[in-house]
Amino acid sequence: MTPTDKRRLSTAIGYKAWRQGLEREQAHETLFALDFVDIEPIHRAFAPMARTLRYDVCEMAVITALQALAYDKRLILLPVTLAARFQHGCLITRADNPITAGALAGRKVGVRAYTQTTGVWVRGILENDHGVPARSIAWVTQEGAHLEEYRNPAWVDEVGTDRALVDMLRAGDIDAAILGNDLPDDPDLVPVIAHPAEAAAAWYARHHVVPTNHVLVVRADVAEADPEAIRALWRCLLRAKPAPRDGVDFAATGIDAHRGPLEMLLRFCNQQALLPRPLDFDTIYAPARHLLEGLLAD
Repeated sequence: MTPTDKRRLSTAIGYKAWRQGLEREQAHETLFALDFVDIEPIHRAFAPMARTLRYDVCEMAVITALQALAYDKRLILLPVTLAARFQHGCLITRADNPITAGALAGRKVGVRAYTQTTGVWVRGILENDHGVPARSIAWVTQEGAHLEEYRNPAWVDEVGTDRALVDMLRAGDIDAAILGNDLPDDPDLVPVIAHPAEAAAAWYARHHVVPTNHVLVVRADVAEADPEAIRALWRCLLRAKPAPRDGVDFAATGIDAHRGPLEMLLRFCNQQALLPRPLDFDTIYAPARHLLEGLLAD
C-alpha cells in the first residue's frame, strides 16, 4: 500500500500527551493517517461529533459518549482513556462563607453543563459518600447538553453564559461551583471537600477507580468500511500511551480496565437522570470487543 492509499481519518484529539504520542507513532503506519483538526477547547468538538458524526475519530467526554450510545448514535467507544483525574478538588466555595459537602442540600451549585463529566463525578461523590442526592441541590448551568435530544431534569436551571461561574460564586448568587481545568488559583475560593488530595487518595483506596473524563470514539461506518485501519489505530494507541503518573494509570487501555469507572458512572447516570434508557457495560463495549478481536489482553 502506498502512502496515498492510506485511510485518512479526520481526528479531533486535544489531550497533548496523547496527541503527541499518536503524531510520533503514526509515522510508522501504512494503513491509516490521522488528519488532526485543531479545536480549543476540545469540548467544542463533542457536540458536532455526537450530533452529526463530524470526525472519523474523536476525543469525547465519557458522559457525552454514553448519552450518544443511549440515543443510538453510530459510534464505537474504544476502551482507552484520554483524560482522567481525581475530582474531589473541583467543587469550590467562598473562603469567607464556606459550606461543607453535607450541607449542600437546598443550596445553589453552578456547573458549566449538567451533563459535564466532572459534574457527574462530583455529584456521584456527594450522593454516595456524603449523603446528598443530586436532586436535593438546585443546579445552575450555563449551557445545555451536547446531545440535542437530552433535556435537563427539573432541578436544573440553565441561566446562559453572560456571567462566569466564578463571578456568580463571588457575588453570592451560587453557594458553590464545579470547575475542571479552569479551577482558579485564588485564596478567596476553597474546596468544599476538605483536604481534597487526601480525600481523593482515600476514595481511590476504597474503590480502586480512576475517574475517567475523556474517551475515544470512532464512527461505526468508518470502522465497518475499513476495520483493519481501526485495528492498526488501536495498535498505535497502545504504543502512544502516556506513562503512569505517581504510580496511577490515568490512560487505561483495555475493556476490563474500564469496567470499574464505567459501571460506577452508569450508576451515577441512573441516580442523576442522565440517560434515556439503561445501558449495560458489556453491551457498550461489544462492538469494540468484536472489532479488536485478538488484540485485547482482556
